[in-house]
Amino acid sequence: MWTISKRRRKARDFPGAGRIMEQFLAKPKVGQRRVGLVVEKAPARPHYPVLNMEGEVVGEVTSGSPSPCSGQNIAMAYVDNKYIKNGTPLQVQVRKRVFPATKVAMPFVPTQYYTPPK
Repeated sequence: MWTISKRRRKARDFPGAGRIMEQFLAKPKVGQRRVGLVVEKAPARPHYPVLNMEGEVVGEVTSGSPSPCSGQNIAMAYVDNKYIKNGTPLQVQVRKRVFPATKVAMPFVPTQYYTPPK
């Protein structure tokens, strides 16, 4: 809904407003959040399960690859809300093996934009 301004949402003066607002207002509370993970050893790939330390599935990887900037295997995943704190130990099942992972803040690499002086 970030593409439709609050004023237009309130006025409902855009194409498809009836259907879009019906779906927007009826949506359930989200039980998962997108988080960043650093995975030890193997890179995680899409649709691999994310496990808690007890081995229960708590989420799913959406993307992942080795990071040339940080020299680590990074991934993004949707996990249950109780596992979104930075530093939370998790596990990722890569094929038939389980590898340790840690929840980290995103972006993985700090931006270094050049801002000219005013």
